[in-house]
Amino acid sequence: MIKKFASGETILVDKPIGWTSFDVVNKIRWHLKRKLGVKKIKVGHAGTLDPLATGLLVICVGANTKKINDYMIGDKRYVGKFLLGKTTSSFDLETDFNREYPISHVNENLIESVRLSFIGEQYQEPPVFSAKKIKGKRAYDFARSGIDVELKQNKIIVNDFRIDISSLPVINFDIVCSKGTYIRRIAHDFGLRLNSGATLIELRRIQSGKKKVSESRSIQSWIDFIDNSPL
Repeated sequence: MIKKFASGETILVDKPIGWTSFDVVNKIRWHLKRKLGVKKIKVGHAGTLDPLATGLLVICVGANTKKINDYMIGDKRYVGKFLLGKTTSSFDLETDFNREYPISHVNENLIESVRLSFIGEQYQEPPVFSAKKIKGKRAYDFARSGIDVELKQNKIIVNDFRIDISSLPVINFDIVCSKGTYIRRIAHDFGLRLNSGATLIELRRIQSGKKKVSESRSIQSWIDFIDNSPL
């Protein structure tokens, strides 16, 4: 019964690449309003995913939007890839490569020491290409306009960080971290600590708190469910 969505529901979406988190929210909201015949319905997400990232997006509907902060508390788990030797201004593939760095000095021991340096509590400065608000505007709006801004560091915790270096200069990773951790910044800082450079080239969120991407559905699957379910 789709009517229960109006009183409160939480759904898990496997966000595709190229979609913003707000795109997903707006698409779900539009189909729910049409199906229910209402002008307004609250829909929100618990934890933003960048457009180039895929994976778990927790969507709250109706009264469940009050639970968004509760869903955001738990650790997040991501898998993905870093590319060593190149950087971009956005720390991912949203912008073009702007510099190349030597990687001939990078060896297994150096990589392992850098990996271990990320484990535990630390302070992290958000990327300038982020959704952080500064004087009512998103940081990425300033960055895209070429305006320099200073972002306050956040305390984060990396509980687990595993890597596979069998495909160098690409490093495959699996990381478990606290909310508010920017994986793009982890990639960038990983390169710096190697006395080189690195860019995040692939990212997928597979868990948020107790919610897992294996329990999610595609956007189209949810749209079909909404449109075809009885009221």
